Amino acid sequence: MTLPDTDQLLPSLGQRVKLARARRGMTRRILAEEAQVSERHLANLESGIGNVSILVLAQVAQALGCSLAELLGDETTTSPEWLMVRRLLHDRTGAELARARQALSELFGDSTAAQGRRDRIALVGLRGAGKSTLGQMAANELGVPFIELRAEITRLAGCAPVEIQALYGSNAYRRYERQALEETLRDNQACVIATAGGLVGDTATFGLLLQNCLTLWLQAEPEDHYARVLAQGDQRSMPGNRNGVDDIRLTLESRAGYYAKADLAFKTSGQTLDEAFEGLMKLLRRETGRNI
Repeated sequence: MTLPDTDQLLPSLGQRVKLARARRGMTRRILAEEAQVSERHLANLESGIGNVSILVLAQVAQALGCSLAELLGDETTTSPEWLMVRRLLHDRTGAELARARQALSELFGDSTAAQGRRDRIALVGLRGAGKSTLGQMAANELGVPFIELRAEITRLAGCAPVEIQALYGSNAYRRYERQALEETLRDNQACVIATAGGLVGDTATFGLLLQNCLTLWLQAEPEDHYARVLAQGDQRSMPGNRNGVDDIRLTLESRAGYYAKADLAFKTSGQTLDEAFEGLMKLLRRETGRNI
């Protein structure tokens, strides 16, 4: 049996908590409130200097909507089947793992619903990448509805997403997000969907999106994300520390592996709006084979 590197045990645990929090778009204050621990205690945990009890860690995991095993670093040891699957997938390339995920989606998912996925285009990525602006333009060009998932969440809940999280917590927000996506997929055979940046924080909802839509990751440099958000007057706090660009870097780091599961990627930095739109439509034409 190989013993863990005790010097790295707490820093690694803290980093996993920080990344899990950033991936879900939660501030440290919100996580501390939902986990019912002090913000200072949580800060020590994320910094790798807090030797927390297993009960406190369980509260943090519950507030993050993940298993304790995920925070401890390995949830694939919980059953013989998990161990066998883990062994089978060990050392596979990224392309091989993507094929395995697709095969499992077809095996356990709704294959009939996925047949028309290329008629639904879903834009993912951090806010400030251009999902709303380019999404509306693409929908107009394609002659299909444009659906902003945040607006659908607001309609369902009767209040804005920030109010949902403040009043009912992040888990309630994720439930509304899942419902909004399910209704959008049910009611639209063809559309362009702009998702919220933190949708990837719920792997089940993100999996539903990947299965039913042609997904495209709109990318931008952290500085561009930040400048665009400020230009839009969006003052919502970002996860992590208080430096805006650093917050965005951390969030991108925590979500990049999930955003990369999208079918396509397109970078909007260094382009005018017209240039970005032209490049986006060119990419969609090539991918779908449609004269759009």
